[in-house]
Amino acid sequence: SAQVKYPSDGMLMDGKTELAIAYELLGMCGLTREQVTAGLPRFWECYDAELAHRLSPAGTTVYPGVRDLLDALRPRADTVLGLLTGNTADSARRKLAVAGLDGVAIGAFGQRPEAREALPALAIDAAEAHCGRRFTGKAVVILGDTPSDVRCGQHLGVKTVAVATGLFSREALAAEQPDFLFDDFADVPAVLRALYGDVAPVGPDPA
Repeated sequence: SAQVKYPSDGMLMDGKTELAIAYELLGMCGLTREQVTAGLPRFWECYDAELAHRLSPAGTTVYPGVRDLLDALRPRADTVLGLLTGNTADSARRKLAVAGLDGVAIGAFGQRPEAREALPALAIDAAEAHCGRRFTGKAVVILGDTPSDVRCGQHLGVKTVAVATGLFSREALAAEQPDFLFDDFADVPAVLRALYGDVAPVGPDPA
């Protein structure tokens, strides 16, 4: 087997689907799009095996409020929890399991669409198949920590909640004009009000 050095320096991967990353990264290595497409089944198999080797609870961080927020959302009869992510289904479930956060009802994953903007529609279709009703507009909420998360929600006209616990600053996320913006989810009641109640829209960064 050959060893390939991936020229990933300067390539921003955050917020992209893993399919888009695969095409971009392997294309930088000289492979054509057709070659990448043909090799995807084997690529995902190797990727999942490597991920399983590298992931560990000790190297995984669950940010403030996340567990409590999920605990508050899961029992609600008016809510269907889903995972919308650029990760493949296998890698997403593996990461959630390592963090102890698995158990979401539905998902839209990054091995199918190349464009992240296509994911919300897939998630809404999955929710309809799961519970027998159609969710539209601001009844759908996307929570995320990248500008791409905000944009993919805006693409479909759903509510967007941004959280600055990832690689992007509060200022970078605010520039995308999400419906709500939090530094983290430590204040679970405030997040719940943003999801379900009457909360002031995103304002300037507090002094």
